[in-house]
Amino acid sequence: MPAALRFRHIEPVIEPVNRRNETDVERAAGGDRQAFERLYREHVSRIYSLCTRMVGDRTRAEELTQDAFVRAWEKLDQFRGDSAFGTWLHRLAVNVVLNDRQTESRRRGRHDDSIEDVDTMAHGDVRPVTTPGLSIDLERAIAGLPPGARKVFVLHDVEGFTHDEIGEMLGVTAGGCKAQLHRARLLLREALNA
Repeated sequence: MPAALRFRHIEPVIEPVNRRNETDVERAAGGDRQAFERLYREHVSRIYSLCTRMVGDRTRAEELTQDAFVRAWEKLDQFRGDSAFGTWLHRLAVNVVLNDRQTESRRRGRHDDSIEDVDTMAHGDVRPVTTPGLSIDLERAIAGLPPGARKVFVLHDVEGFTHDEIGEMLGVTAGGCKAQLHRARLLLREALNA
């Protein structure tokens, strides 16, 4: 075979993202702020998206995103590398949002309302947010869900957690999660078909 037609294996010049990530995590855990800034830039949009979907308020989502990264900086030495850094950060952000919700509930003097009563749907108290004359996109429809249904929908259908995992995170039964997911899907269907 002529030399010009032989296949040559060329090593990639760019370091794989996961190895760069591991190096930045190690450096950031050692106090390197620039390495942490690189991690922040790489993951901020995903964490912000998660927070926005969970709380339905962009301003509050920005605050919670910052809280999640502050918590990540504080707890970076606890990252053991059992999972990808992005997975660990995602879980940490979910916990930040859930803890914020519980704190807010206590501030208002109510019991934990992380999952609303499923009977609310039967009484017709919950209506999806609609804007006459405009088609509702999925993000707006999700933001219009009641808080409990929105959390379960995002954690299950968007983020892929199981009902048991969601129940553990929110302190409810898997059956309660299933009911909230069903409720969320019905409300989304109504909102998107309006």
